[in-house]
Amino acid sequence: MAALRQNYLTAKHVHQGRALAVVKANAYGHGAVTCAQALADSADGFAVALMSEALELRQAGITRPILVLEGCFDVQELQDSFANSIWVAVHQGSQINMFAGCDLPSASIHVWLKVDSGMHRAGFPLSEVSDAYARLAACPAVASITLMSHFARADEPDEAATAEQIEAFELATQHLPGARSLCNSAGVLAWPSAKRDWARPGILLYGANPLPASYLEQHPEHKLLPVMCLQSEVFAVKTLQPGEALGYGGTFIAEQPTRVGLVALGYADGYPRSAPTGTPVAIDGQPSRLIGRVSMDMLNVDLTSLPEAGIGSRVELWGPQIDINTVAQCANTIAYELLCNVKRVQRIYTGK
Repeated sequence: MAALRQNYLTAKHVHQGRALAVVKANAYGHGAVTCAQALADSADGFAVALMSEALELRQAGITRPILVLEGCFDVQELQDSFANSIWVAVHQGSQINMFAGCDLPSASIHVWLKVDSGMHRAGFPLSEVSDAYARLAACPAVASITLMSHFARADEPDEAATAEQIEAFELATQHLPGARSLCNSAGVLAWPSAKRDWARPGILLYGANPLPASYLEQHPEHKLLPVMCLQSEVFAVKTLQPGEALGYGGTFIAEQPTRVGLVALGYADGYPRSAPTGTPVAIDGQPSRLIGRVSMDMLNVDLTSLPEAGIGSRVELWGPQIDINTVAQCANTIAYELLCNVKRVQRIYTGK
């Protein structure tokens, strides 16, 4: 949790403005309530995807502002937002209609109006932003309107699409009052021209790099600390002879006598089945590799060059020594998915 707090402060320092800590999807697999509690004294507020996630935080005693990024799905959720002082995004006309037809006290809900500046997922088209803003402003229940957008390719620092989105957002909102919010994690770290009143850091809070490794090597001041260490231990050891195959599908065939450690963790725990032989691991702090196919409850590691390792040896799958982005790249996925998929494992929190 100390690493989580430090990463949040890094985002604040780089962005030089207020920041909502994004704790949606159970804080990207880290535990939303525990993470929000750890940030409760430092975060300007929080952001989640769904109203149910916001209510969980309120019920756990989180009092800071909470923004629901997908907004209200029905009138009941709109009433919940009022009853629990929850901010909501509005990204389509039906949500404005809910506000227009609701019977809530005047100036009771803070709204974030989402502009589609080029991602073409959620948000009002540029040509409709002014009208949507005017309709919202006319709703008595609306207390304030913050203008927001979301980047599609901010994790590609050399790609022009983000600069184009910033320009499109500015043109569509230039005559509209209110605070602004553009930066996701990659925006905070790589796009100073996108700095506005609010940032919305997500993946960077958990120490996973949203940008190419080469970029952060050039910007050591943006150093992130891994929050999660996924680890298990060796519970059995055997030696393969040359020519012997290992595990399902026989995808690994020993070319020399190979000492194998069987580790109590598999894809049912969230480690990717697609991780191939050669994916890095650390065993008792020493570098090694995954060998063979990942099973539901077990995986295999190479102990050949580690004669001191054996039953009970600690195995780090990702964390301070093994960069989760490297594991994700080996498995042909992204760190976000790996973190969100972690389950069944025992969770131990330190530095609360």
